[in-house]
Amino acid sequence: MLSFLLVPLYTDLLPTDEYGKVSIIFSYFVLFNVILAYGMETAFFRFFNKEKDKDSVVSTSTISLLISSFAFFALALALKDQIALLTDIRADYIQLVIWILLLDALVIIPFAWLRANERPIRYSVIKILNVAVNLGLNVFLLKFLIPLSEDFSGLNRFVFEDYEINYIFISNLVASALTLLLLLSFYVKVNYRFNLHLWKKMMKYALPVLVAGVAYSINETFDRILLDYLLPKDLAEHMVGVYSACYKLALFMTLFATAFRLGIEPFFFNYAENKNAPETYARITKFFVAFGAVILLAVIVFVHILKQFIILDTSYWEAIKIVPIILLANLCLGIYHNLSVWYKITDRTKFGAYISIVGAVLTLILNFILIPKYNYMGSAVATLAAYGSMMILSWYFGRKYYPIPYNLKKIGTYLSISITFSILSFYVFDSNYFISIPLLLLFLVILYASEKRELKNIISRPKS
Repeated sequence: MLSFLLVPLYTDLLPTDEYGKVSIIFSYFVLFNVILAYGMETAFFRFFNKEKDKDSVVSTSTISLLISSFAFFALALALKDQIALLTDIRADYIQLVIWILLLDALVIIPFAWLRANERPIRYSVIKILNVAVNLGLNVFLLKFLIPLSEDFSGLNRFVFEDYEINYIFISNLVASALTLLLLLSFYVKVNYRFNLHLWKKMMKYALPVLVAGVAYSINETFDRILLDYLLPKDLAEHMVGVYSACYKLALFMTLFATAFRLGIEPFFFNYAENKNAPETYARITKFFVAFGAVILLAVIVFVHILKQFIILDTSYWEAIKIVPIILLANLCLGIYHNLSVWYKITDRTKFGAYISIVGAVLTLILNFILIPKYNYMGSAVATLAAYGSMMILSWYFGRKYYPIPYNLKKIGTYLSISITFSILSFYVFDSNYFISIPLLLLFLVILYASEKRELKNIISRPKS
């Protein structure tokens, strides 16, 4: 959500090539966040619900992440100049990124503990505060610091030339530090006992999740890095900037899918032993697809209105044609996360790694083939191909190892109608609202007519 809220600010103040630099650095962020978590969060959920000695799970996973996080921090700081040379990113940016990565790694288990113990209010308050501080500092440092320094000379010490990108990462650093401060009480309560036998079991479960996570980060962000690498230098950062900005319009789908996953993942583990679990998982996925299909069509119908409020500089709008493709790709990813319940609750996380590797290989191959000819459109197509293939593969293998009675007829119908109406609205009728809005309304009517009986059963309370 934070990256979405900041798009208007960044696209208003930063040229496309500068925004491209920020996007490339955040692409590395995603990759190293996954590496520093190394699947321990998912392993924590699994073993917290599985083991009788829950304190041992908490303490072992906490000690593991403390050691690995500080080891990474020391090594990365020592090699920051070499990293800067290798990535062609300024060393002062690298130093700020290293600190942020450390702070973010240290809150992984505290946040997982809150979720596992069903503490959504505290979890949400801290997350929202992080966003508010980060957003507020970005706005102050980028928009108001220089004007205020003219009236208050004491602020001049914080004003530097060509420092906009530093301000972005300083804002992130302060927000991450505050988040850790608010969660320090967790570290006080932990009983620091390291269970080596349990840790080995957790790592065996977590490492395939790590591989899947690295593959996911390649699917999600490596296209920016490859655009920078494969396109001519005088064009690359501009292309990354416009692509990244328009990509954010698909964040409506990402927000929906992420919020859904954060809430539903602990439920999947807690409900796994129930005899009706497969039928329940099937219903959840059906409704996820239905709501996701509505978001897909709604964003596409109103995309030309949304871009005016979110992407303020018109020079970014040239990449708007990627939005339908990226929206559909993120819907496929959301469906994949719902389908992936089978390998998580059956302890076959290696399948998650295999499937994600297939997606990552597709991402790399298609980007290398398509970027030189189609630039960012090639990256968008590669993203859709990767997530679409992962979705299909997870469904295919899930049928064998943990059969779930998905209503494929309804799921396929909702997807087909939404995609067809989206194509008509965006590519055929060029977002003509006299056609696209009736198409959206018609789709909503179809959904309601199809699901009204079940919706009524869900929302109606039993009579006392």
